[in-house]
Amino acid sequence: MVDLISQAIDLGWPALALLVGLMIYFQVSISDPAAKKRATFKTFIGMIAALMLFMAIANYKVNFYGESRLLPVSLAMVTALAFMMGIYFTNLAALLKIGGFMFFVAAALSGYGNWLPQVEGGFPPKEEKLDFSSMTPQQLADEGEKIIFGGIGKNKEQGAIGKGQCPLCHAFHQGMLGERAPNLLGLPERAGKERLEDPKYSKGKPQAREFAQKEAFPGAGTAENGQEYIAESHACPSCYVVAGYGVKGTNDKESPMPAIHKPPISLSLPELAAVDTWLYVREGREAPSFEEIVKSYEKFIPEADRPKQQEDKPAGPASALLADGSEPVDQIFAKAQCVSCHTIPGIPGATGTIGPKLVEGTNAPTRLKDKEYKGTAKSTPEYIMESIVAPSAYVVKPFPDNTMPKVFGQKLSAGALKKIVDYLSQTYEGKEPPKIS
Repeated sequence: MVDLISQAIDLGWPALALLVGLMIYFQVSISDPAAKKRATFKTFIGMIAALMLFMAIANYKVNFYGESRLLPVSLAMVTALAFMMGIYFTNLAALLKIGGFMFFVAAALSGYGNWLPQVEGGFPPKEEKLDFSSMTPQQLADEGEKIIFGGIGKNKEQGAIGKGQCPLCHAFHQGMLGERAPNLLGLPERAGKERLEDPKYSKGKPQAREFAQKEAFPGAGTAENGQEYIAESHACPSCYVVAGYGVKGTNDKESPMPAIHKPPISLSLPELAAVDTWLYVREGREAPSFEEIVKSYEKFIPEADRPKQQEDKPAGPASALLADGSEPVDQIFAKAQCVSCHTIPGIPGATGTIGPKLVEGTNAPTRLKDKEYKGTAKSTPEYIMESIVAPSAYVVKPFPDNTMPKVFGQKLSAGALKKIVDYLSQTYEGKEPPKIS
């Protein structure tokens, strides 16, 4: 309080000095004792009011950027001085009382607002440009883990997914089986031995391959070592398909995996190098150099198809959304990789057979009546939403449970989920699909 009074005097000493001068003047110039007493008293009240006003200003000045939540005190002080002045200056009483009431309301609202839990504002953290080429192997591996899982140390967390979206299909630890893609534990060693030596891979003889694609692009050839195999598997997943992980109905000739250098994932070559480095480092193996990994990708990705690294934008956090709802629904399906597992009428590229065909306008009413249905939905939109955020509530036969990730409730915004639900509610077997919006 003493500091506040001192600051108030520093701010308002000219006004206070003027009032003191007026008090002295009234003492000297007014001869009538009663009039002198009234003038002196009103001047004294004016001095107190002025001091309170400057204390209010000082308090506001000190606490405007602080965390003490004392700003309403300033308004309360102004309220008090307004009513006090109204008592002694009757000719301005109405105006002062109206002003005092306004300040009282403002003080009450401000006080209530300050009483509520506060959300700290501020500028977003400054994003730094990542120079992958100058990183140590461990730093590069850390960035790779962020791209895959969304953060360092997240690789063992259920549902941790980064920009690369790899955990949507792959498992990464011993004992974990992936229904849609192989477990990537041990890939650096397996790539150079089992995969390249598999007769079906047709090392050095791409035209002898019996897969959906023979080469990543004409003249690309095949991998000659383990790192090149990893690069080729990312750039051209259907150039070689691990037995048991092909699109159903293709006899393992076509992979459901998208090329991750293309939309919607679009990893740049430096980002792909970071991902591959993590695959080596996490197993205690020495990773190829950054330049060697990038060169392996350049062999299978033509320059025109190489996405540019997004400058000044590090890999996103684990909680980053796959889609925020501003996109057209076909892009939402693509970003969430629904197109890799499901056939969705009207959605380009949605020809997956790992999961059921999504004609939910036809399917949902029937499934809601199924005695094996264990969910809580009562309508088609509710069923679709439930099947996205809690897919085990009803598992369509003959598809196995736990094939679909259970993270889309956290990875898709409410707007994105609504667009999916609205679209699928209008898909019917044998009818034209709805328009994409």
